[in-house]
Amino acid sequence: MIYKRILLKLSGEALLGERQYGIDPNRISQYAKDIKSVTENGVQVAIVIGGGNIFRGVSAASNGMDRVQADYMGMLATVINGLALQSALEEISTPTRLQTAIKIEAVAEAYIKRKAVRHLEKSRVVIFGGGTGNPFFTTDSAAVLRAIEINADVILKGTRVDGIYDSDPELNNNATMFHDISFDKVLDKNLQIMDSTAFTLSKENKLPIVVFNMNKKGNLKNILEGKKIGTTVN
Repeated sequence: MIYKRILLKLSGEALLGERQYGIDPNRISQYAKDIKSVTENGVQVAIVIGGGNIFRGVSAASNGMDRVQADYMGMLATVINGLALQSALEEISTPTRLQTAIKIEAVAEAYIKRKAVRHLEKSRVVIFGGGTGNPFFTTDSAAVLRAIEINADVILKGTRVDGIYDSDPELNNNATMFHDISFDKVLDKNLQIMDSTAFTLSKENKLPIVVFNMNKKGNLKNILEGKKIGTTVN
């Protein structure tokens, strides 16, 4: 495996599967199996998951809700998704810990960096819920922040498209995919991979990002085996 410790970023929308709302059991089960397949090969896996399948703070704020309240609701949505993924992983005998940036002692541990690293060293999957714990920050920012804190080797951003394109491949059939691209070129071309805060933080800390299609079974393991999957930003 080419990476020892990874931060896997999953969007909440990815959990929709074929549904319009909520969590598709088949999709989350597939994700759990793919994650288990890499932990069995000695890779330490931390995960940040979004909450857009349940609630999006930015959308609610644009419709008149207080932005701070809306963002906290979004953070709670990520905890729900974290609990669902934890359950799916534990159903297939993969030890998992959910840590949250907002204290919810009844369902999860509070985020403590040293404790998270210790869990990883003991081959437990660690899911980080609650974003950064602060409004006005996305789960992309949370993913980069946690990756830096735990000294992850890479951020793997699982999406529903094969990588980074010069335009939206779901709208443009002639969109061209990049296999490798620099941080500077992403900024020059104004490609929307992550929000600007997250992307800048990753660039400043020289933390590579791989964008790939998580919905294709086996892609996660293939990347870690060194196969050319998705788009690498470094």
